[in-house]
Amino acid sequence: MFYYFRYFIIFSLFFSIQPYAYADVKHAISLYGKPKYDKNFTHFDYVNPNAPKKGHLKRLALRTYNSFNPFIISGNAAAGISLVYETLMTGSRDELDKSTLYSLIAENVEFPEDYSWVKFNLRANASWHDGNPISSEDVIFSFRTLTEQGSPFYKSYYKNVSKVEALDKLTVKFHMNIKNNKEMPNILGELYILPKHHLKEKDFSKASLDVPLGSGPYRVSRFESGRYIIYERVKNYWGKDLPVNKGRYNFDIIQYDYYRDLTVAREAFKSGQFDIYNEYQAKGWATGFKFDAVKQGKVIKEEIPISRSPGMQAFVFNTRKTFFQNREVRKAISLVFDFEWLNKNIFYNQYKRTTSFFQNTDLASSGIPKGLEFDYLDKYKDILPSEIFDKAFSLPQSDGSGNIRPQLKMAKKLLSQNGWIIKNNKLVNSKTNEPFKFNIIIIQPSLERVILPFTKNLEKLGIICKIQVLDSSQYIERINNYDFDMIVSTIPQSFNPGNEQRNYWGSNSAKAPGGRNLAGINNPVIDELIEKIIFSQSREKLVAATKSLDRVLLWNYYFIPQYHSPNNRIAYWNKFMKPGTKPKFGIDIQSWWLK
Repeated sequence: MFYYFRYFIIFSLFFSIQPYAYADVKHAISLYGKPKYDKNFTHFDYVNPNAPKKGHLKRLALRTYNSFNPFIISGNAAAGISLVYETLMTGSRDELDKSTLYSLIAENVEFPEDYSWVKFNLRANASWHDGNPISSEDVIFSFRTLTEQGSPFYKSYYKNVSKVEALDKLTVKFHMNIKNNKEMPNILGELYILPKHHLKEKDFSKASLDVPLGSGPYRVSRFESGRYIIYERVKNYWGKDLPVNKGRYNFDIIQYDYYRDLTVAREAFKSGQFDIYNEYQAKGWATGFKFDAVKQGKVIKEEIPISRSPGMQAFVFNTRKTFFQNREVRKAISLVFDFEWLNKNIFYNQYKRTTSFFQNTDLASSGIPKGLEFDYLDKYKDILPSEIFDKAFSLPQSDGSGNIRPQLKMAKKLLSQNGWIIKNNKLVNSKTNEPFKFNIIIIQPSLERVILPFTKNLEKLGIICKIQVLDSSQYIERINNYDFDMIVSTIPQSFNPGNEQRNYWGSNSAKAPGGRNLAGINNPVIDELIEKIIFSQSREKLVAATKSLDRVLLWNYYFIPQYHSPNNRIAYWNKFMKPGTKPKFGIDIQSWWLK
């Protein structure tokens, strides 16, 4: 399930003459199994409910920002802005990927066995920072605003909602246009709630630095666009004693300082300019933390194993481009990405090759399809690559020496078979005589050294490939309009994929600007497999459908899988206290506090 942002005392029972319409009142919802925490829980296990509230946390943000609206495609939203806003329900870090949600703005939730509607009962004391209560009208306003003026993601994500109505001031009901989409309570529970009285006269679709009104634990205090933003803890925050919040949000001030370059940022961290540094560069982790403060214990280095899917970081082919529409051509280009050389010579052997869109989960495909997975794919046998049924998918491997002659030979053969020939040491189209050339656009200059060996190998095929570094505004605009040949992107995944898959790979999402189907995939088999995932009524069927999707994506070479780190790498100044129990999944800095 894609979670764009992760951050009810009226009880209502709904009866109908139809037996399926009965619904239990729930404090939490879980896609599979029971929630870990029952209705009487007081706090999450990984917090200290008595943690002191004090102090100033300084954090790093990259590049720049020019908006406080994270729900639209225009502008660059400020780091940490989700601290201002809240959702109807929220997850814990003890359960995978928020497959379980607990009451936040909503006190409880109701829905029948066929998931034909979902009803949220709001907390009577939930309020905005200006003291106004949160009402069902705010929920309806939020839903309509996000689906009509927000990112195209929302319209797709909530497409199965046919109607939303207020039953009273604190009760809102969503009606579905299709039954048995069991993910809908979770999806609607993730809905961010916006203040109708504050926004109804404003143009929500435009980026703005108007100070937002929220209901969350923090509000915007001071800022300078592109340089810093400071949030202050709301002292009279309505939700501070809720079980999902107890022991969290312990810093009086949270400040994000912006840096345009990671190297500069790392040096700023060393000099104490901010408190916590997440290292994303292998070289930086291997060589950049050999300074006195580390040796003296003033700075702590930690590697925390990643216990969820790292997602798929990959080169993305824009198949809207004519020269990338041929599967065999994409395969040929994929062959010359030499991960082993990169890992040995640039990454200090810190990375692993990503081989599945659902890496590190039971959803990752392997071997050849069998059982239910075979049944799902067999009906499309005539239009799928034949290899799916005969071979286990594998990526090319080298010895790390830089010599990839077998891969180059195979790539040249595939290109030749598909209308590309060498003329004057350049690869050209045999019909049009146009050279094979494309650009890779990036936003991080540090990626150049990673991509350059790939472009050098492409040169050996006669392909001209240039790297273009853009500023964040240019980059976002071009991505939103699909104005690129190839990019490097990461597609996140969860333990419970669902409706978000439409946005990643669905044909409809390939057309609207600002969508997440960056590759431009338009494949009826993939569309049908996505629906099988969404409407799976058992874990067994979900796994089979997801593995099938994984295979079709891999064998069509829409992406060149890159790599992932098995660990989160984090360094921080030794000024914090942490709960004795760690969250099962990830890191929760909001549960830390100052010594």
